[in-house]
Amino acid sequence: MEVRQGYKLTEVGIIPAMWDVATFGDVFSITAGGDVDPKRSQSFQDETHCYPIYSNALTNYGLYGYCSYADHLAGSLTITARGMVGGANFRDHPYTAIGRVLVLQPKSEVAGVYFAEVINHRVKFANESTGVPQLTAPQISKYRLPFPPLPEQRAIAAVLSDVDALLGGLERLIAKKRDLKQAAMQQLLTGKTRLPGFHGEWEVKQLGELATIQRGASPRPIDSPVWFDEKSSVGWVRISDVTCSGMFLSETRQQLSPIGVNHSRPVASGSLIMSICATVGRPIITKIDVCIHDGFVVFESLKADQRFVYYVLKWLEPTWMRHGQTGSQINLNTGLINGAEIMLAPRAEQTAIAAVLADMDAELSLLTARRDKTRALKQAMMQELLTGRTRLL
Repeated sequence: MEVRQGYKLTEVGIIPAMWDVATFGDVFSITAGGDVDPKRSQSFQDETHCYPIYSNALTNYGLYGYCSYADHLAGSLTITARGMVGGANFRDHPYTAIGRVLVLQPKSEVAGVYFAEVINHRVKFANESTGVPQLTAPQISKYRLPFPPLPEQRAIAAVLSDVDALLGGLERLIAKKRDLKQAAMQQLLTGKTRLPGFHGEWEVKQLGELATIQRGASPRPIDSPVWFDEKSSVGWVRISDVTCSGMFLSETRQQLSPIGVNHSRPVASGSLIMSICATVGRPIITKIDVCIHDGFVVFESLKADQRFVYYVLKWLEPTWMRHGQTGSQINLNTGLINGAEIMLAPRAEQTAIAAVLADMDAELSLLTARRDKTRALKQAMMQELLTGRTRLL
């Protein structure tokens, strides 16, 4: 392997010549979490119970609760050591650790954020057990880490922390915008809040009065869908095609052969469809000609603004789960859908409400795309900075 000038080949790969390689045991004192005193802990934080309790979990950064004492100092790291092993977090505050989480207390001054990123993205822990994956302090102490000089550790940590702060801000803004949209739907789709200039009366209508609601049909096994090839014709909509989509369906993962189309339910581009099985109540507007199986319905001959009805269905989506028929999985029948009552604004107001909500969706899409690009940028930065390919000092 060719190594360029100023770099060296080590057990952890090619790193700058100025960097060292150290074991976890060289850098950290490693201990396991203990038990928490139930009389001095609770699920929420207050003036008395001000110290976080961290457990062997990946969700919510491992937060378990709060207690009135701390058994670990600020500046240490925790690593999940059972199940999904190797998830590291830098703790910049005193805390208590419980269960199978491991605590890494630095033996000398280091940039903890740098080592948390290295552990999460550069260290591969082997499963040394025959059952549930787990790590112990003696096992982890033998693993090796790239060890830059302290000023460079701090520089790398500062850059990555800035990107994390940007990501955190975007996540909070997206959550806030989603909450605002939910509140807007609650007010606008029920007539509790009227848009300026609209004063007409709203009506109570059943969905069956506004559209002909038809269930899809599944092709026989011999006519089963095929992957994209020259014999394919029309897209076949699956639940997975709508769960991660926005308002419009522009492509499907599978397509039907011509004979499959004849035994299924064709739906023209520009139609409003909704899932009624498994992920129930998920509406989407087709942008391509497709076929739907019996896990979907199509709203035909719609006597209302299509996008307004789409947003009404989105607002109703959580309630379908409570009213659907139970079996091997939740499902809806067309009778239930036909009889569902909604508030219907005058046509011009329907269009205006849909436009307001679509603008909110567009803003959310832009923020989500920005967040995703920032995540990708951080991944690229880590590839460069944590290996020393790009130097900050």
